[in-house]
Amino acid sequence: MPDSARFALHRPEIGPCLERGDEAVARLMAASVRTFDAGTAIIEMGGEHDLVHRVRAGWVSRVRPLPDGRSQIIAVFLPGDLFGVKSMFVTRHVDAVEAVSEAVVECIDQRALRDAAARDFDISVRLTWQVVEEERRLHNWVVGLGRGNAEERLALLLLDLRGRLALAGQIDALATEYDCPMTQQQVADLLGLTNVHVSRVLRTLREEGIAMMRAGRVQITDLARLEKLAYPLQDLFEHAEPAFGRHGP
Repeated sequence: MPDSARFALHRPEIGPCLERGDEAVARLMAASVRTFDAGTAIIEMGGEHDLVHRVRAGWVSRVRPLPDGRSQIIAVFLPGDLFGVKSMFVTRHVDAVEAVSEAVVECIDQRALRDAAARDFDISVRLTWQVVEEERRLHNWVVGLGRGNAEERLALLLLDLRGRLALAGQIDALATEYDCPMTQQQVADLLGLTNVHVSRVLRTLREEGIAMMRAGRVQITDLARLEKLAYPLQDLFEHAEPAFGRHGP
């Protein structure tokens, strides 16, 4: 199962290495599979954790809960994505990782994976790439949170999820509809907005015939206009990749 970015912007000469490494990691994890109910913590915030994971089915999020009940979703992991790679380097995780929907997750002890990486250069490159990819996504969200307005952030999210699901083989590359198990509150927690603000933007997108999100499903009714909204916040990969779109401002 490919990851949901298909090694975005990778140097062509390391492509075969990344593919071999991905296949090797998948073989190592295949024997250990767990299922988590929606809302279940896979990694406890502040807790010691010795496993590295891969999503086989379902959606997973990295989240930072605050003492007063607020929370910030930092990243969403889709089928094929690795997460918890930092278990190989740190004893405790500063954020929690939770199942957004029922999630089937493969895992491996970080010591076994570190030993495998020491023996197999392809695996070490694949794990390093994961850190680079997560940094790329975080940079995009920092730009969105810091400079994007609510409409741009939501448009970027809807297109990002669509593109990543397509690249992971979960939907057709030309699909304009997809299942989304995130609640409106979770969308708000990811975008740094209030639930009320997200509801207002969704209503505007629906009334303008651009997109709608209801009953766990996203429907994009005017892809070009949605892409135009998201364009200022997209990076070079999202501009160039057909699964994400090609429309300019």
